[in-house]
Amino acid sequence: MKTAHIALCTLVVLFVAEVQVSMAVTCSPVQLSSCVSAITSSTPPSDLCCSKIKEQKPCLCQYLKNPNLKKFVDSPNARKVASTCGTPFPRC
Repeated sequence: MKTAHIALCTLVVLFVAEVQVSMAVTCSPVQLSSCVSAITSSTPPSDLCCSKIKEQKPCLCQYLKNPNLKKFVDSPNARKVASTCGTPFPRC
């Protein structure tokens, strides 16, 4: 678990790309760092995690296109976290 957490944090830091998307959302995978424990374990997502997922929803397809992020963003736990937060997973 700890290794996955470290790997995810490292990848997020390495592949952060600030890109402007419609509605003035800044796409930054590091914004989802509050969701790491929920994505890498069975821990329920925090309120902060859910608000960040909702904020970053317009960016999720971009993250899914990045092979280094896709394995985390497209994982069963990530989908479960999005569902728990009431954010439908995008169809890209």
